[in-house]
Amino acid sequence: MSSAALPVLRRARFTLPRPLVPFLRTELLAGLLVALALIPEAIAFSIIAGVDPRVGLFASFVMACSIAFLGGRPAMISAATGAMALVVAPLVASHGVGYLIAATILAGLFQVVLAFTGIAKLMRFIPRSVLTGFINALAILIFMAQIPHFWGADWTVWALIGAGLAVIWGLPLVFKAVPSPLVAIVTLTAATVSFGIAVPNVGDMGELPSGLPFLALPDVPFDLDTLGVIAPYAIGLAAVGLLESLMTAKVVDDATDTRSNKTREAAGQGIGNVLVGFFGGMAGCAMIGQTMINVKSGARSRLSTFSAGFFLLILIVVLGDLVARIPMAALVAVMVFVSAVTFDWHSIRPRTLKRMPVSETVVMVATVAATVATHNLAIGVGAGVIVAMVAFARKVAHVVEVTGVTDPDGSTAVYAVTGQLFFASSNDLVHCFDYENDPAEVVIDLSDAHVWDASTVSSLDAIEAKYAARGKTVEFVGLNRSSAKLHGELSGSLTSAH
Repeated sequence: MSSAALPVLRRARFTLPRPLVPFLRTELLAGLLVALALIPEAIAFSIIAGVDPRVGLFASFVMACSIAFLGGRPAMISAATGAMALVVAPLVASHGVGYLIAATILAGLFQVVLAFTGIAKLMRFIPRSVLTGFINALAILIFMAQIPHFWGADWTVWALIGAGLAVIWGLPLVFKAVPSPLVAIVTLTAATVSFGIAVPNVGDMGELPSGLPFLALPDVPFDLDTLGVIAPYAIGLAAVGLLESLMTAKVVDDATDTRSNKTREAAGQGIGNVLVGFFGGMAGCAMIGQTMINVKSGARSRLSTFSAGFFLLILIVVLGDLVARIPMAALVAVMVFVSAVTFDWHSIRPRTLKRMPVSETVVMVATVAATVATHNLAIGVGAGVIVAMVAFARKVAHVVEVTGVTDPDGSTAVYAVTGQLFFASSNDLVHCFDYENDPAEVVIDLSDAHVWDASTVSSLDAIEAKYAARGKTVEFVGLNRSSAKLHGELSGSLTSAH
């Protein structure tokens, strides 16, 4: 087993800082706040997937508790998510919940395999502008998800949301011992219950479970036909889950100025989904909205993640009747606050846009537009990366320079090529030489260039062939070791397209 896999298998260590009491208060209260925010989200995602709310709620409990020990990013929250629900909704509609559970387990196994093959290293190829677009798109989606809860609602709902936002933003100015979103939830719940204010509450979202989850195998035939049905969905779940989790981990790294083990996080997500499946839940991954609630509340350790899952179970099983009376307006206020603090406002300031290269802004806008249009963060990130690749290829395609001189006696022409030569930059290389008027001997100096691919070797072959057709010889000089090796292996074996 590779050394990269070893950190995943080590026992999670909890380092309790001093003073202990403030640390515990911060971590536990943050976990409680996240648990309250998870309930309506998990129910909503269960509805999207076409399953009973218990499937999403129990999945969130198992994933949050397991990832606290298995994951590589402390303070990050993983649970049932909307993106994963969208992937499996067609499977549930056509084959039922049993196949969903089987697909969840298989997706977890795929994620573990991908983790040990180094999938986390691909994060280095995601540009900063895509990450900014990812964050901004998520903030927009979080806000859009709240609109149905207040648009067209009675004025009392608007008043409660306004009061909640006032508490959330105003309380920290005078009191910071308890997270202000938690105070807003408790205050608004007490007000609606005490004064009998009739507004939509958590109980209206769906029935909360009254029992504990239990281990069981998925109710499906264990044969190749079943594998053929669930495999495509499992691959989609694995890809979407890893992308969202690794992107969220990077966001938390930046927000907390710390580093995390992405390989361990990827493997932890996989093992967590296997456990979720055996407990009858739907696949989950990192939730950046709830993660930002946790981080903005001051949480920095695995204890907050574990307590979020633990409190979630207590709230839905033991205190379900009380939780059901929490007004949705209170949770909407919290999520609107999360949306506002998640959005990178600096990225859209006129001063920033004026200084930022146009290509970077285009990449960010493309990421946001694709994500908001599809409600799928994975598609948005993929679109952003593609646009970034095209922009980069267009940019570097024009940084290759060819300068030529002829020696005094006119018997030799010398060209100097400068830049990185690959498929985008070398396509026009063949048109940079004067084949008709150059003398019989031509030297092309590649000392300040690098040959990256077969397309460039093909271009060099085409240049040599054009001179040879006119009875002239070409000598390539100055190739560095790797460029000379590639040129030596491929030169003459490629059919030039020029």
